[in-house]
Amino acid sequence: MTNTSDRPVRMVFTSRAGGVSASPYDSFNLGLHVGDAPDAVARNRQRLADIIGIDAARFVWMEQLHTNTVTVVDGPRDEPVPATDAIVTTQVELPLCVLVADCVPVLLADHTAGVIAAAHAGRLGARNGIVQKTVETMVGLGATPAHIQVLLGPAAAGASYEVPADMAADVEAHLPGSRTTTTRGTAGIDVRAGLVRQLLSLGVTTIDADPRDTITDENFFSYRREGPTGRQAGVVWLTGN
Repeated sequence: MTNTSDRPVRMVFTSRAGGVSASPYDSFNLGLHVGDAPDAVARNRQRLADIIGIDAARFVWMEQLHTNTVTVVDGPRDEPVPATDAIVTTQVELPLCVLVADCVPVLLADHTAGVIAAAHAGRLGARNGIVQKTVETMVGLGATPAHIQVLLGPAAAGASYEVPADMAADVEAHLPGSRTTTTRGTAGIDVRAGLVRQLLSLGVTTIDADPRDTITDENFFSYRREGPTGRQAGVVWLTGN
């Protein structure tokens, strides 16, 4: 990891490599809800905290349920934030975490206003406006869309994410730009593409999207490819600089 300690905001995505979990969660699984040994997950999370340089007890996790619920947090939590798929804060050194294994991890920051967020944008959550609601919540805390930087992490790509045609049409109706055709010539969706279009419509123009496809890239966990598997994370935090 490069030294970015002088930056006001930091964003990190993990892969599946470098942890202690056994198959099928091998090896850097950060999800406690997938059937992995809790001790292994705890050791993996501690390693993540050591690398970042912030106490593991300050990391904020979510009970992700594919909702469009956004929660503002102002300090560490003993348990995952219940029934939410996006968290927002203005607090420094409070890492916000999103867990994924094909869904899109979305990290957002307005470092001028000192507002950050992490969102879990699966097909259903993205369709129902989780990212739009996250931006609106950030604006309510002082952020400006034109100043928000967004990073979309590795996720299921449109070339691989096959869904029934009626589902693709439904998602497209709610998240324009997401419908696609897979490499097999079947109906598919590209959630990242739809989110980029949505963010632009909200006035957010500083957007970076990691193009890697979790379904085909074995460096990442993929529920679609593997069934029971681990979870990688996206993490964003304000450094206080």
